Amino acid sequence: MRNIILLFITILLGNVLQAQSKFEINFDDTTRPSSKRFFVTLTDVEKNLDSIPVVILKGKKAGPVFTIVAGVHGYEYPPIIAVQELIQEFDTHKLSGTLVILPMANPGSFYGRSPFLNPKDDVNLNRTFPGKKAGSVTERIADFITKNVISKTAIFLDIHGGDASEDLSPFACYYNNTDNPKETSMAKKLAEVSGFPYVVSYPYTLQKTKPAKYAFKQAVQDGKIALSLESGKLGRVDKDAVALIKTGVYNMLSEMKMYDVKKTQTSSFEYITQQAYIKSDYQGIFKSTLTAGDYVTKDQVVGYITDIFGNQVTELKAPNTGIVLYKIGTPPVNKDETVICIGYDIEQN
Repeated sequence: MRNIILLFITILLGNVLQAQSKFEINFDDTTRPSSKRFFVTLTDVEKNLDSIPVVILKGKKAGPVFTIVAGVHGYEYPPIIAVQELIQEFDTHKLSGTLVILPMANPGSFYGRSPFLNPKDDVNLNRTFPGKKAGSVTERIADFITKNVISKTAIFLDIHGGDASEDLSPFACYYNNTDNPKETSMAKKLAEVSGFPYVVSYPYTLQKTKPAKYAFKQAVQDGKIALSLESGKLGRVDKDAVALIKTGVYNMLSEMKMYDVKKTQTSSFEYITQQAYIKSDYQGIFKSTLTAGDYVTKDQVVGYITDIFGNQVTELKAPNTGIVLYKIGTPPVNKDETVICIGYDIEQN
């Protein structure tokens, strides 16, 4: 029996090493320009399997490694569609450096039509970093991204959007990591040139020994230039949301002098340095006439929650004056769930 268990473990570890080796072989190929498209397959002890699509584009000239990840949450469709279109558009003859692209980091969530959890193991990829080499299939995806992709990356871009239940105003965001001022300054600059209407700065207090949980926060913890774009809402594939993401990516690559494309002139944006989160104390029905992008004032009633019979159980008020960055856009709400995020301390740029 012991020998059978050891054999099974050996096979699983072999699958992990094979996936890593496939990525390494393609990444280490010195051919320029070149375009590689392949899958990295990961399997866990429950025989759950996910194949992660990977694209590695190498330009005519050497340069930084810029990683683009979409689909960490499989119900956030505009990032996935935008990155798919970018893969078709990129010309390696116009590229300097290397693009590593994961157009769908969580296929189980995407094909299972699950907003947050991979239905194969009921794990949220964006709460799992740095992952586990011998964990469930989602934990192995996080481990692969952390150890193989982030480790080789100079700039890490994690693209998200409003999932099935989330109404969201598009924004670019980064962590204000004062321990790495050079990387933080560049992340801020890339967010500012993205063309997004809001640039959000998140506080960074994560200790080195604590798990990052989020994909681009893991890259920040590992000392990389890292930021995120948020575009799209309510599980829809809006053309404007897709186009904004593509503009943001091209602008960033132009700023890094990695891609021969004219940067789109960025209009004025608003800079947001603080966030307030309104949570629900009840499970029930959330009602609000606000939409993402609306401005609210302190103590303004922003919504309320009823029980299943329609009786109001609580009234929700804005703790600060600011803008609704995102909110629940559908009726169901659970206890302790964030229903509205308000960005405040806003500066016009």
